[in-house]
Amino acid sequence: MRRILVVRLSSIGDIVHALPAVAALGQSSPETRIDWVIESRYAELLRDNPFVHRVISIDTLGWRKSWGAPETWRDAIRSLRAIRSLRPDVALDFQGLLKSALVARISRARRRIGFRGRWLRESLAGVLYTEGVHAEGRTHVVEENLALVERLGVSAVSREEWRFPLPGPAEVERRVVERLATLGAREIIVVNPGGGWSSKRWPPDQYAELIRELGGLPGYHVLVTGSPAEESLISSILQQAGSLRAFYFPSTLVEFIVLTRRARLFVGGDTGPMHIAAAAGTPVVAVYGPTNPARNGPFRKDDVTVWNNEPGHKKRGYAHWGSGRKTDQVHLEGIPTEKVWQAVLSRLAYPHGS
Repeated sequence: MRRILVVRLSSIGDIVHALPAVAALGQSSPETRIDWVIESRYAELLRDNPFVHRVISIDTLGWRKSWGAPETWRDAIRSLRAIRSLRPDVALDFQGLLKSALVARISRARRRIGFRGRWLRESLAGVLYTEGVHAEGRTHVVEENLALVERLGVSAVSREEWRFPLPGPAEVERRVVERLATLGAREIIVVNPGGGWSSKRWPPDQYAELIRELGGLPGYHVLVTGSPAEESLISSILQQAGSLRAFYFPSTLVEFIVLTRRARLFVGGDTGPMHIAAAAGTPVVAVYGPTNPARNGPFRKDDVTVWNNEPGHKKRGYAHWGSGRKTDQVHLEGIPTEKVWQAVLSRLAYPHGS
């Protein structure tokens, strides 16, 4: 039996974008055992994944915060031993960082495959691979990830065949349904105003304007989501919007997945939640800039992207789901509220999931 180790530690959207490649690998070779090393705060995303035999969670963020503590060293050693115990034949590094390449090297896999050239995020990582892959001709990041598993003989997979086996346990489904019933919400629109870089975020006052308009759509409730660190931002937006049909809906990652599957529409920027919504088949209106939606935006033909591709935007104020890190106030400018509102009306005109 061939053993393959997948290394994709973070973050939400990047993990979601690796799922079709791992699914294609599992489908093409059912006898292959696939294990995955992931940051512990994102491990929920792999719950009940039918193609992953074992998930090894590590906590590099926690290790960095308390590197001198004895418990940190004990936890790191436990993780090292767990990775080595997998004894993979092949390690696939989808992340392309030095730390992810080190994880592949620590596994002692004979073949360690990662990206080369401009697809490699840190050049030093390439030194630790035995094989490098170029992703020429690939447009979307999911297609780039598929290039890695094609090195192992997996046939090309069309966009229509991409599989995203995200979790949705029955007990979580019941919990979300009960919360929606309490709000009296049947037809829902999910709005996620946050984001990893603040320069990817549409301004809060414009989200408030949009939510005010959405609240006027007959029969719809607007549920605003985000990480615990974004709660004050969301409260401010809702207060400014003043809509009686808009509510903050805090959730875990898995609860968010379940919620999104029930939504008639998702509106948000280039964030992990948007990538989850796209993967779940939820209709999407994405507000983009400075990143290119052709590479990592929603990929269904009827989804709508409103993009400000003017130069000058920078990566600012990076924050993870639940990390509690503060962010700065540089926002994505140049996209009128009316333009996003028209995109919403256009997307709602199509059947759910089309």
